[in-house]
Amino acid sequence: MTKKMMLLAVLGLVASPMLFAQDANVAAQSKAWAGIGAGIAMAIASGLCGLGQGRAVAGATEAMARNPGAIGAIRTMLILGLVLIESLALYTLVIVIRGSGLLG
Repeated sequence: MTKKMMLLAVLGLVASPMLFAQDANVAAQSKAWAGIGAGIAMAIASGLCGLGQGRAVAGATEAMARNPGAIGAIRTMLILGLVLIESLALYTLVIVIRGSGLLG
């Protein structure tokens, strides 16, 4: 069993430079696909953040209607929750821009 593992490890070390070698054409194509993937990732993140914000506002509105005396506390927690949800979309935007190489 150990001979097979050693052979596999040596084969992996020998084959890895060939696997990671690429020419300029492949690099340019992968950069183009990175931009498309970045757009898809941002669309998914924005859509899910929008759904989360909608559910948060709906829940807060229902809570305010049921207990008008707690409107101040509910509004404060709603705003805090919306800020945190929106920060997820902004973090995704930063990661997408850095990861796809759109800035340079």
